[in-house]
Amino acid sequence: MSQQFLDTEGPGWVDRGIISPEQLRQLRALYPEEQRTIGLLPLLGSLLVALSALSVVAANWQDLPEALRLALLLGALTGAYAAGEYFLARGYRGLGIGLVGLGLGLFGASIVLTSQLYQLIGYDATGLLAWVVAGVLLTYVYQSRTLLLLTVGIAALAQGYSVGSLSTFSYATAALTAGGLGYYWWRRPDGFCGAVLSTGLLWQAALLVQHLHIKITWFFVPAMLVYALGDWQPHRPAARAWQAPPLVAAFLFTLGLAMFGEGGDYTRELRPQPLGYLGALLLVLLISVAGKRARGRLTGTADWLLLLPGYYFPGGLALAVATLVVLYAYSGAVLYRGFREQAPERVNLGTVLFVLTTMVAYFKLTWGFLDKSLFFLLGGALLLGLSWYLRRQARSLPPTDQPPPAKP
Repeated sequence: MSQQFLDTEGPGWVDRGIISPEQLRQLRALYPEEQRTIGLLPLLGSLLVALSALSVVAANWQDLPEALRLALLLGALTGAYAAGEYFLARGYRGLGIGLVGLGLGLFGASIVLTSQLYQLIGYDATGLLAWVVAGVLLTYVYQSRTLLLLTVGIAALAQGYSVGSLSTFSYATAALTAGGLGYYWWRRPDGFCGAVLSTGLLWQAALLVQHLHIKITWFFVPAMLVYALGDWQPHRPAARAWQAPPLVAAFLFTLGLAMFGEGGDYTRELRPQPLGYLGALLLVLLISVAGKRARGRLTGTADWLLLLPGYYFPGGLALAVATLVVLYAYSGAVLYRGFREQAPERVNLGTVLFVLTTMVAYFKLTWGFLDKSLFFLLGGALLLGLSWYLRRQARSLPPTDQPPPAKP
């Protein structure tokens, strides 16, 4: 909360009796005016000078003596961290954290350049793992969401290199991402960080499935475990953001099954061994339901409709229709929860999902059976009917911006 905001809104709050003048004064003291950041022009000028120096060094890197190369790496690394501490100590947190993040990036670059300098051949991801460890430690030391986001990207890069180039999966990198960064987010929940970290964990899970050469549907066991952990998070807005990436992945997968599930070869590629897979998925479901029950969110169990393993049935039109029914049920559940909770964003999401499912169903099931003019006429009538129904439901909801009743 800024002083400018208090200056704009505070007098109105006092006039309407929401707060007293003394409380406004306390708010001003609670949120002191932030120190001005340094000017943009000096910062840009310094950045251009630094880029100029880096370009000169990069162009002559191979011709520089070995000792000078090491001195440049250590000097740049030390300088970035020292400058970050300098500005943090003087209250310029944004700039200070940015410089610390630059130091973290230079640390990874130093690992790579040192390996090239001594012609080291990397047969494992130890150097990249050290980079991830440094990122996790800096995230805790500086309590920074910026460093958390940067470390998620570093971990994704390290794991991708391990699987793609070294044909190994770094379980330590995955554990640091899930345990180290996950615990930090759990203690300091944030919506955007939760979505990014959840996406990073899904990336790790996808690489594990690729490395083990197992059916791709096994991806949804760790993915829905990420979702289930969100059910135990008491901070609901952050939990919704955390759970969004697994749900998006599940919805897109089910949508793909509805579009391409007629082919038997496609569905055969999706069928893992039933006992182990369904048992693991059921265990994750129980964890999720227990969390929803503990937090009073059992209506969210409808999200698990997307995980119904319809690919165990033979491929064909019947499978496509059954999958579309699941998508309609899920979209309807999202709409119902949105209207019940009077959450406009959930209503909009349910509407988009419903329309998307309708378009897929329409093109999938009727394109080959109807004349094109009648095809588009019925499609337009269906969407207009849906729009009328949603508007009618919206008018039936009580307004949410009514002022509270006056106290006697």
